[in-house]
Amino acid sequence: MFHIILVCPEIPSNTGNIIRLTANTGCTLHLVKPFSFELDDKRLKRAGLDYHEWADLKTHDSLEEAIASTGASKDRCFALSSKGQKSLGQVAFEDGDCLIFGRETAGLKPEEWDIIGRAQSIRLPMVNNSRSLNLANSVAITVYEAWRHIGYKGGI
Repeated sequence: MFHIILVCPEIPSNTGNIIRLTANTGCTLHLVKPFSFELDDKRLKRAGLDYHEWADLKTHDSLEEAIASTGASKDRCFALSSKGQKSLGQVAFEDGDCLIFGRETAGLKPEEWDIIGRAQSIRLPMVNNSRSLNLANSVAITVYEAWRHIGYKGGI
């Protein structure tokens, strides 16, 4: 299945929703430190309901460490950005791909883009003059599109 990497997440309820999403889709969730909340934050737990025990959650000290732990090659790692070079529909996703999401307030830093490469950036279609979508929504849209590409492998 897919690897979801959240780089320095800031909003616990978004991360809680993503925990629930990954538990229900079979994805592995990787959180890159630092994050602005504790993993036992009540807002994170409330948003994730009782799915924490079903989620495959890993924490990492760096983006490089998180990517390396997935086993995905650099060309199978995709970072989502409102300024992405390719639209979501232009990517042929494969089982095991790594989907990277930046901070809610600032996205990815230049040094993080140096690791990933701008050629691996994807944008979600939006109408003109839109800034961005909520992180949890962006992850859900991307995961379900990627999962569709592999025939909803492992789903019912």
